[in-house]
Amino acid sequence: TGPCLCVSVGTQTCSEVLEFSVSDSSAEGKRKDLSGPAIVELIENSTKLRDAKVVATVTVPDERALIEAILVERSGESDVIITTGGTGFAPRDVTPEATINVIERRCTGLEVALHTRSLAATPMAALSRAVAGILGHTLIVNFPGSVKAVKECWEVLEPILNHGVDLLCDHDDGSLHQAMAKHYQADK
Repeated sequence: TGPCLCVSVGTQTCSEVLEFSVSDSSAEGKRKDLSGPAIVELIENSTKLRDAKVVATVTVPDERALIEAILVERSGESDVIITTGGTGFAPRDVTPEATINVIERRCTGLEVALHTRSLAATPMAALSRAVAGILGHTLIVNFPGSVKAVKECWEVLEPILNHGVDLLCDHDDGSLHQAMAKHYQADK
């Protein structure tokens, strides 16, 4: 298992990122967390996100109740929570269950997009149980725990994150959607 990243990303009024890693071995200091720092670096170096910043980093063991508590607590402080790790088949991989227990709405289109991108890289991605959903005004997205998978999933999430957060925070006046539609139509 690997880390769990909580990200708050730039809207028209706010822009905070929380990194939180879920990993027994990292929480116990037995293994260095690599995927948490990888996603923080991707966020900080993004040219597509508006004013995003990481506001905190947390590493926790694969404990369902603890993960749920942190997701609920941090959802009021973050626009986006990206978890890394704990999405596989191992008995202690419980990040998806913790996420499902706290979200109010599933984001199945995002889940499909993330899995599709990962499956294009490796058939092993079929072993991921990662989910995405909404809690209040916060998007929660599970990434697998490897640095490679984090980068692949970020390729999907990064270009849609500003618009998604604007919609969640009810800041979208339609102009961003129109601009994005023109951009993607021009690519065809």
